[in-house]
Amino acid sequence: MNVIDPSRPSATEDVWLKAAYDVLTESGVEAVKIMPLAKRLGLTRTSFYWHFKDRDALLEAMIRHWEDTNTGNLVTRCNAYAANIFEAIFNLFDCWLDDALFDSRLDLAIRNWARNDPSLQARLDQADARRKEAMEGIFLRFGFAPAEAEIRALTMIYTQIGYISMQVTESREERFGRMPGYVEVFTGQKPSKTDIERFVARHGIATS
Repeated sequence: MNVIDPSRPSATEDVWLKAAYDVLTESGVEAVKIMPLAKRLGLTRTSFYWHFKDRDALLEAMIRHWEDTNTGNLVTRCNAYAANIFEAIFNLFDCWLDDALFDSRLDLAIRNWARNDPSLQARLDQADARRKEAMEGIFLRFGFAPAEAEIRALTMIYTQIGYISMQVTESREERFGRMPGYVEVFTGQKPSKTDIERFVARHGIATS
């Protein structure tokens, strides 16, 4: 009689994807292999094939998740309603505060992976172009000239890529404390106290 271990994860697609994500972000794509994943999960290799045709299908699922989550959510936040330029930038900043909206670890892993995968690099380039267009759109909506909108959008992009590639560690309070200054740098204008208070309040941070 087989005894079922209640702590053993269910053999679902999400379980395999989560395990693959953990390995990808910890050790890189070369380490994402079926048998080691099966051993990590305490599952059989056969159960993998109920959900994925092969390793390439698993990798493709992770890439699609990255595209939908990181790029998709970033574009959505850029297009969200905003009464002024400051609220629009703060809407984007939600991505840097919520891993469910934008997963920095996954973004770094994808960028590292793309260095040796031309087809993925092409998709990364497309994603970066979508992000740039969405960020430019914020400035264009609020009357910035196209050339200035591009430069300001690139400044935001390069700043965030720097955060990701340098794996900057900040407390939540430190990051919130710097964000009004970043808004001023990115827009050339100082957000009002009301703009700042509205932003931090929706994230559950008290202001003095």
